[in-house]
Amino acid sequence: MSNNTGDIPNSERLFNRAQELIPGGVNSPVRAFGSVGGTPRFIKRGQGAYIFDEDEHKYIDYVLSWGPLILGHAHPNVVNALNQTITLGTSFGAPTKQENQLAELVIETVPSIDQIRFVNSGTEACMSAIRLARAHTGRDKIIKFTGNYHGHADLLLVQAGSGVATLGLPDSPGVPKHTTMDTLTVEYNDIEGVRSAFEKYPDDIAGVIMEPIAANMGFVLPETNFLQEVIEICNKYNAVSILDEVMTGFRVAPGGAQERFDLDPDITTLGKVIGGGLPVGAYAGKEEIMAEVAPRGNMYQAGTLSGNPLAMTAGLTTITTLLEDNLFATIEQNTSKLVDGIRQLGAEHNIPVQANSVGTMFGSYFLKEEDMMITNYTTAKRYADTNRFTSYFHKMLQNGVYLAPSPFEAGFVSSEHSAEIIEETLTTIDSVMNEL
Repeated sequence: MSNNTGDIPNSERLFNRAQELIPGGVNSPVRAFGSVGGTPRFIKRGQGAYIFDEDEHKYIDYVLSWGPLILGHAHPNVVNALNQTITLGTSFGAPTKQENQLAELVIETVPSIDQIRFVNSGTEACMSAIRLARAHTGRDKIIKFTGNYHGHADLLLVQAGSGVATLGLPDSPGVPKHTTMDTLTVEYNDIEGVRSAFEKYPDDIAGVIMEPIAANMGFVLPETNFLQEVIEICNKYNAVSILDEVMTGFRVAPGGAQERFDLDPDITTLGKVIGGGLPVGAYAGKEEIMAEVAPRGNMYQAGTLSGNPLAMTAGLTTITTLLEDNLFATIEQNTSKLVDGIRQLGAEHNIPVQANSVGTMFGSYFLKEEDMMITNYTTAKRYADTNRFTSYFHKMLQNGVYLAPSPFEAGFVSSEHSAEIIEETLTTIDSVMNEL
């Protein structure tokens, strides 16, 4: 399936101009190809499992707008529904029927949710969830896990260091130290670290926020019972458990990671799939906690475009199609086929690989040595062979497969990635690994 792109003058021209107009030439950092080098592709259009750049080079897309497009690009159901909605207006700043419909569907599908508030991004959802946890408990401190990403709100831009209950230091200039002084960081999968933090601050911790699958340091699965035990510890200390399902919601199971792992968090954050490719986020949870949110309660949060009819329509149509047509099982099967193939090819080419999938998400690392295992942020940084990934990424791109331009990002499969497309991808991987 060789797609000999050679030079990409249109993308180069556009990127050069973009750097004059936009910081770094991009509106979200990883798009700049900073981890892998080279020129980012400027995408002109997408159809099904494919994207096409400004030079009309065609790629099988495993980024899928970083997860939302579980039905692939420009799915006719979503396009038709948006076409009908947009003729009636794009936003009203007033309640609409679509908000009720999507809320009902999410509440019916995700086990722990009684009520939901829609926002415009995952960052906004997580920021609001933290505020809600603090309002509900009257406490200030928050635990997050090293390597978990919950958006770019000041108090959550802390990933630094392993260790037990390390007082957070900001990862970015412009974030005041006092903003993160109540953010405690614990290594992912370190349940003893969580216990120690609560023992040290038994009356000060408002809650714990966690990715059920650590998909922003690659693809790290929770150890057995880790997530359940975190929730149990929160319950013991009357703290709020926050499950960040912005990525995993409707991706690892129709009811998200909490369905897959049998979890009952207090608050869930959502995004990505629930907007079907349009900007969206949500925080949701137990009624007694959501009752704190204005105007029912006193915790203030608002947004001009929150619940706008276009995002609600795209999300409603996406999830309805996914559930009614029973597509999820097929996507999951094809995702497993891809990951099984990556493992097998790594073994055949004597290249150490760690690859996993859950539902319709997957991730893989090249390892520096065969016996290494990545289980948290520290081991991801220590054991991942980033140089080999860079070579792999560019060779895959040259052969028509578009992967996330970073060794520490998850991948996604859609209903449009047929068994034949998966097999075509594995053929390409075989060829590329033979060159590595």
